Amino acid sequence: MTLSFLLTSLIVVASPGTGVLYTLAVALTRGARPSVAAAFGCTLGILPQMLAAMLGLAAVLHTSALAFAALKWCGVAYLLYMAWQALRETGALAIDPRPAADARSSRSVIVTAILINILNPKLSIFFLSFLPQFIAADEPSPLARMLELSAVFMAMTFAVFALYGLFAAAVRDSVITRPKVMTWLRRSVAAGFAALGAKLALAER
Repeated sequence: MTLSFLLTSLIVVASPGTGVLYTLAVALTRGARPSVAAAFGCTLGILPQMLAAMLGLAAVLHTSALAFAALKWCGVAYLLYMAWQALRETGALAIDPRPAADARSSRSVIVTAILINILNPKLSIFFLSFLPQFIAADEPSPLARMLELSAVFMAMTFAVFALYGLFAAAVRDSVITRPKVMTWLRRSVAAGFAALGAKLALAER
């Protein structure tokens, strides 16, 4: 495991994106435990993308305009749906008066977080180009090495997202008790999801 891989991974993980935005939204409206569930779901959502990169499915997305476009527009539609829910005070920004959400609520958070990452074709292509850079040409077991790097990346993702969530949950009470702040937050989160949807819509293979 090289220092360059760890530093690059940390920059990628900590950069604001759909997973970070969703985790923060869940933390502010539902509390600490659901935010950890969101971080876990976002981490699980990375797994199919990494497997796609390992199995060569990401290469199909890279070469097939139809496959890439189909997944891309599904992702765009889902992000716009998330933005609409935020404005309607439902979904990610539905305030739960009981921070310790039940198991069904946590499952819903995890499923949403997984879908956010699965429906992003750029993520699988990113791993297709990212991971091989840190595997030596003479590596005796490249697949095992890729699995090792993937596991470290996922662990880092969960840790960073959980920290984001726990920090946001710590200021939750001072946010949800102020209607003007919540209105601003909903509009900001909706705008964030919409902007990420627009960015994905303009993405090229």
